[in-house]
Amino acid sequence: MNGQVFGEFFGTMVLIAFGDGVVACALLEKSKGQNAGWVHINWGWAFAVMLGVFAAIATGAPQADINPAVTLAKALNGVYTGSQALITMVAQLVGGIVGGVLVYLLYLPHWGETKDPGLKLAVFSTGPAIRNPMANLLTEVIATTFLIVGIFCIFSKQVGGIAPGVGPFMVAGLIYVLGSAMGGPTGYALNPARDLGPRIAHAILPIPGKGDSDWGYSWVPVVGPFLGGLVAYAVAKAVGIL
Repeated sequence: MNGQVFGEFFGTMVLIAFGDGVVACALLEKSKGQNAGWVHINWGWAFAVMLGVFAAIATGAPQADINPAVTLAKALNGVYTGSQALITMVAQLVGGIVGGVLVYLLYLPHWGETKDPGLKLAVFSTGPAIRNPMANLLTEVIATTFLIVGIFCIFSKQVGGIAPGVGPFMVAGLIYVLGSAMGGPTGYALNPARDLGPRIAHAILPIPGKGDSDWGYSWVPVVGPFLGGLVAYAVAKAVGIL
């Protein structure tokens, strides 16, 4: 279990370092990638997930969830005991915090140059395009359901198995289409550790002019993906994927 825990920590850290890094590149003042846009961010997150999965597997976590909502769905399917799932989720959250700190260090001179506190927060965590908590929650539930059902489909027996190393590329494609199709309303958190971990980093780091960490919204990208995990398990079980 120690290898599993470290792998989930390390893989999630890699996920956030690349994922939040690509957002920082697109948003922060005087970045060479400033204003690169939504497509740039979607591609960045897709490959961030791919690299996070590879990193998790390589460092001892063969499940490579790097997402507490995925871990929850797998626990319901008997992959983890309750205590194993909880420890795994904590490791993922800590990985998210450390990944957020790394992005802060990577772009150290740019925080002071960026005047808009909203852009600084957007590097670390998601936020709604239109603030409507119940609608935002529904978006996260639906998108996370598609994420996890999609993962179950990719690795299902019915598909017939895939060659080692190919799975993370397929999941990257899933992330890209999720961002393109369902990311507009909320920025597609899909992952409690991806949002809460870096949001905690934002709150504790000495970022100049950062403003608050929008804790009033922070429950949406945590509760929504967890609910999506529950729904995804039920759907996958009902239609015979699991």
